[in-house]
Amino acid sequence: MALLAAWKARGVAVMVNPMNKTDELAYLLGDSGATALVCLDELWESVAAPLVGSGATQVRSVITVAATDDQTRDDTRVMSTTAGTSTAGAVPLREILDRARATGGVTLPRAEPGSDEVAVLTYTSGTTGEPKGAMNTHGNLVVNAEVYRTWMDLGPDDVVLGVAPLFHITGLVGHVCLSLLAGASLVLTHRFDAAVMVDAMREHRPTFTVGSVTAFIALSGVDGIARDDWSSFRSLYSGGAPIAPAVADRFESATGHYLHNIYGLTETSSPSHAVPRGARAPVDPGSGALSVGVPVCGTMVRVLGDDGEALPPGEAGELATSGPQVVPGYWQRPEATAEGIRDGELRTGDVGIMTPEGWFFLVDRMKDMINASGYKVWPREVEEIVAWARERMAAYKYPRAVEIVDELPKTTTGKILRRQLRDTQEQAP
Repeated sequence: MALLAAWKARGVAVMVNPMNKTDELAYLLGDSGATALVCLDELWESVAAPLVGSGATQVRSVITVAATDDQTRDDTRVMSTTAGTSTAGAVPLREILDRARATGGVTLPRAEPGSDEVAVLTYTSGTTGEPKGAMNTHGNLVVNAEVYRTWMDLGPDDVVLGVAPLFHITGLVGHVCLSLLAGASLVLTHRFDAAVMVDAMREHRPTFTVGSVTAFIALSGVDGIARDDWSSFRSLYSGGAPIAPAVADRFESATGHYLHNIYGLTETSSPSHAVPRGARAPVDPGSGALSVGVPVCGTMVRVLGDDGEALPPGEAGELATSGPQVVPGYWQRPEATAEGIRDGELRTGDVGIMTPEGWFFLVDRMKDMINASGYKVWPREVEEIVAWARERMAAYKYPRAVEIVDELPKTTTGKILRRQLRDTQEQAP
C-alpha cells in the first residue's frame, strides 16, 4: 500500500528490511533523505522513534501499521501481540483510513511518472561495505516484471505466492510488480513462516512463486505436507544461492516439481538469467552446482578477464551485464556508479563461466577470492571437508582445517556472509 501510495504521489519508495536495528535504519534514512516513514507499530518506539524524535533525519511524518491490519486471519504463529503499543508521535494507518471513509477521501491528480524516473531505492546487502541505494526506475521494474510474465507464461487467472520478502528486489519485482502487470492475485503473509505458508498454499492454490532455496527446503519439510499441496503450481523458481543437484532432486521427489534456477542482482532489477521453464539446468563439473540459466529477454552478458576484455566460453571471469533492467546508477554515489556501471554495462562482481551452448555457471564473488601463494582460489570450490577435498584438489587449494558451526550467517536471500565469518574468527580468543 505504501509503495503504490508513493508512486501515486510521484515519489520514490525506499525498501527497508523490518529486521534492521536503529543504527541500520538511521543509515538508510540519512542516505536516502526520506521524508516519510511507514513503520510497524511494534518497531516504532524501540527502533524508529529515537531517530525521528532526535531530528537526526529528514522524516516529517510517520504512519504506523499493525500486524493484524488487513489480515484475513489472526495467526499467532506470525503475529506478535501489539495491544497497548504506544504510537506517540505517529499516526496509525487505521485512523487515516477511518477518517477517509468518513469524509469520502481525497482525490489526487493522476501521476504519470516517466520510465526513466526512479521508482524505488533498493539498498545492496552491504556484504563488502556500506549499502548503496540502487536506483531502480519505473522502466527497470516494468521490463523485468514483463520478463517474469512472459518467461513463466502468467496471466490474470494465475495466483502468485509471496515467498520472498517484499523489501528485496525479488519480492518487489517477482511478486508485487509481476502481479500488478499480469493482473494475477498475490497471496501475502505477515512474515515467512513455513507452516503458515503451507496453509496459504492449501487455501489459495498458487500457480507460481520465486524464492530462496532455503525457503523451499523449509516448506518441503513442514510436518504433514503432501505432494498434492504442490499440485497447483505450474512452475517454481529459486534464486539468491546456488542449488546442488542433490537438493533439487530431493525437492522434486518430494513435491513433483523441478526447481528452476534464476539469477539476478539488485542492480539488474531481479533476473538477468533464468532456466527456461520446462528445461533442466546442466551441472557444472567443477563446482557441482546447477547452471543459473541463460540471459533473459533483451539481456547481453559478457565474461571479462582481468584486463577487461571478453573471454571465450569455458573460461572464468567477471560477469558484465547490459540490458533495459540495469539501473542507471547508485543514489548520490557518482564514483560508485562510474566504477560499477560503465556505458550502461554492470560489472556484477560475480565470477562466472559460459558454456559454448550459452549456459552460465557462477563460480564465486570476486571479492571473496583467496590468494594462495599467487594462485586464485574460490571459496565455493573449497567449502568441503578436508579428506574429500584433498582427493580432488591441488595441494594449495584444499583447506587445512574445518570448523563446524551450528549455523552460517546469511543475508535474507540465503547468501553466506563470509566477511562476517572472517570478522568473528579474528575476534575469537
